[in-house]
Amino acid sequence: MGVTAVQGRGKLVALLGVLCCLGPLSIDAYLPAFPDMAKEFGAGESQIQLSLTTFIIGLSVGQLLIGPLSDSIGRRKPLLFGIGSYVVLSLVCAMAPSAVALAAFRLLQGLGVAAGFVVAMAVARDRFSGLAMAKFMSLIMLVNGLGPMLAPVLGGQVLRYASWRATFVVLAVIAVVLLVLMAVGLKETLPPEKRRPLDLGGTLRVFGGLLTDRVFVGYVLASAFALGAIFGYVSGSSFVLQGVFGLSPQEFSLVFALNSAGIFVAGVINTALTGRIMPRGLLRIGLSTAVLAGVALVVAGALGGGLVAFLVPLFLVTCSIGLLMPNAATLAMARHPEAAGSSSALLGVSQFLMGGLMAPVVGAGGSTSVLPLALVMAACTALALTSFLVLTRGDKGITKDEPEVVEAEQTPAASAV
Repeated sequence: MGVTAVQGRGKLVALLGVLCCLGPLSIDAYLPAFPDMAKEFGAGESQIQLSLTTFIIGLSVGQLLIGPLSDSIGRRKPLLFGIGSYVVLSLVCAMAPSAVALAAFRLLQGLGVAAGFVVAMAVARDRFSGLAMAKFMSLIMLVNGLGPMLAPVLGGQVLRYASWRATFVVLAVIAVVLLVLMAVGLKETLPPEKRRPLDLGGTLRVFGGLLTDRVFVGYVLASAFALGAIFGYVSGSSFVLQGVFGLSPQEFSLVFALNSAGIFVAGVINTALTGRIMPRGLLRIGLSTAVLAGVALVVAGALGGGLVAFLVPLFLVTCSIGLLMPNAATLAMARHPEAAGSSSALLGVSQFLMGGLMAPVVGAGGSTSVLPLALVMAACTALALTSFLVLTRGDKGITKDEPEVVEAEQTPAASAV
């Protein structure tokens, strides 16, 4: 591969990785402020966590709309419109007068940010296949891992000097910068001749075809349940770590960043191993690690272990995502290249809907014990492994014999807006 091709791939990895960061950043940056928001609004924990749930619902519904749309009119237009609307809604969230209003605004904000995940995955599938796609996905997730690692630290530092409302202003500013980067640096990757007509019947048939593919559904559910465990952690950790163990918002942010750093390190390991170990093997390792750590988490919670006894298995569950997500996404997306946008949409919807379901479940368990959070995370990891073993049985996944690159360069026609 020439130097120019390597540089082009590196630029694309950076753009798509940063693009994928916007969703996690929107979730994680305001987590340290949950207790302060509850006090200001006079609301309970579940009411504050509702803003997380509605955001995830918006993110999920938005992907169902944007996925087929991007298969029809291309990747750039839905992306730029989505990020632009996100900027506006972030500023609206900063002015929310109540917990209920914030939840409603976050629903709309989620609709806007949905374009990022769908387009990033679809562009990757437009450009690559085989092991090249697996390696590329791993690199995207590696850059994406910086978002959860930096977001709570950013949120915690904002709280040192301003209220939680300033966090949404900061998110708006970040989105403006991202909008400019995408407008200038990301070319269209779906040429007109490969686009699909947009009609309701056709869209439903495409989704129906994807959902009747047992192996595709298996990979999707494995990633969804795994992310459900992480969203359970995301939604409940601020109350548990600050309420049960007495950590300050800044200390919580550092713990959260350390766990996110574990995801990043696991992503580095995954990138190094991709090709030596096939994606199915790496996915199996990640799922097995998550399940064992989930069991240890429940044991620590049931026995009333201290902070360290809780944090060690929690770290292992979270860092396993660095192996899980890129390989599950690669294996799922590889099955239907002709409907990359729709495949990406279903993958993202399942992940974030599962996360949205887990957030209120953890909240209903209260913040006086770590056991509800531990049980939710353990159950999700077990279901992820079960989905993989049962539904994807017999699938060989990606092999070394498959061609690696679909489109090494973008065509002039595809580069047009």
